[in-house]
Amino acid sequence: MDFLPFTRPHIDEDTIAAVAEVLRSGWITTGPKCRELEAALSLRYGGRPVRLANSATAALEFALRISGVGPGDEVIVPSLTWVATANVVLAVGATPVFVDVDPATRLIDLGLVENAVTRLTRAVMPVDLAGLPVDRDRLYTIAAKHRLRVIEDAAQSQGANWHGREIGSSGDLVCFSFHPNKNMTTGEGGCLVMNNPDEAALFEKLRLQGVTRRPDHTYDCDVLGGKANLTDIAAAIGLGQLQRLDAFNARRRQLAQAYFDRLDASRLELPVADFEHGNWHMFQVLLPEALADRRAELIDRMKADGIGIGVHFPAIHLTTLYRERGYGSLGLPHTESIARRTMSLPLFPQMHTAEVDRVAKALHHQLDQLRPAP
Repeated sequence: MDFLPFTRPHIDEDTIAAVAEVLRSGWITTGPKCRELEAALSLRYGGRPVRLANSATAALEFALRISGVGPGDEVIVPSLTWVATANVVLAVGATPVFVDVDPATRLIDLGLVENAVTRLTRAVMPVDLAGLPVDRDRLYTIAAKHRLRVIEDAAQSQGANWHGREIGSSGDLVCFSFHPNKNMTTGEGGCLVMNNPDEAALFEKLRLQGVTRRPDHTYDCDVLGGKANLTDIAAAIGLGQLQRLDAFNARRRQLAQAYFDRLDASRLELPVADFEHGNWHMFQVLLPEALADRRAELIDRMKADGIGIGVHFPAIHLTTLYRERGYGSLGLPHTESIARRTMSLPLFPQMHTAEVDRVAKALHHQLDQLRPAP
């Protein structure tokens, strides 16, 4: 039986042909395909400026710089996410302030966000974990009250919405990821949705060494930037993926529903069944506390059955980098519990419903094998 991975990108033949056309064109770095993808994304997000980068990490860092966040400032973030969310705060010289998550949604607890605001707080960076959006109404009410910038880490929520408004079409600064395991991919890459042309112009400088081209074909450099531009090869992939994003997400919803129909909620903690807002980037289940210490064994057993399982994510504040900065004793009980118990089951558009059956049966069988003694 073929191995079933946790995820697998689907690149159709038309997209492969489009990449070949770029390769034959002689122009493979940032160029017309990048501009075409930026325009297509802008159209999807209501005409807001969109600029591409070679990673969502770079886009998040640039969002902080555009917001004027730097040394002496604080940014409120969850710890239950990919480590880049906090790393970019350190990268600009600011201090990440971790708050716990809501145990039901597994998203940043907005009540705790308000309690964490100090005179040094300049921004809040919520994460749409597994493609489930944070409550945008409450989020922006808090941000307005405290005059905070909002940098939406929407890396996982392409095509998700908040009460009918697609994520990215409103709000402050919104970052998406196009990593291969995301709902659409450019191979590697990301983008930032911004508010106005001035922010977009600064983003363009930041992604290419702070350079501004002059009419006389020379350039000026007036800001410290980096090297984070996307290639036209990647953009060609993204254009093909964007055309299929809605179909991809529709299939993900079908597969998620199949998991709900087949998994025993008395033996595993299932995610919130939000089919109105989420894009089902991942289907994450939680082991019971009694089996948390045997998660690695269970994952190995599932691998032996030909099924790949992901762990998304360890708690950031318990990693070595953050322990060394004094965060290890912070105490975020819901984050730490979820991080110990979480498992991401296979979910990608080309999966068959029969493969959901296969995962559910294997998982129930292995849980029987690991059941703690009475």
